[in-house]
Amino acid sequence: MSFQATFKALSDKTRRGILEKLKDGKMTAGEIGSNFDMTGATVSHHLSVLRDSGLILDEKIGKNIYYELNLSVLEGILGWVEDLRSENNERK
Repeated sequence: MSFQATFKALSDKTRRGILEKLKDGKMTAGEIGSNFDMTGATVSHHLSVLRDSGLILDEKIGKNIYYELNLSVLEGILGWVEDLRSENNERK
């Protein structure tokens, strides 16, 4: 999981919307899709991109697959940004 894949996933408005929905907890693809005007295949594509970038995790429970935020990746990005800020402030 690279920053490049993460930022590419975050560059899409729909994927950012999916992440917003997942703030409240685990959801199935159907529950996620009901919030957007798109086909199931399109929802699946966006979930795959988010999963491959490490931004979400999936877990099969019974017959359903539940998706949830992977906060460790987001914390890694925030740490990187904070390091950049610290380095910039040290140069001033």
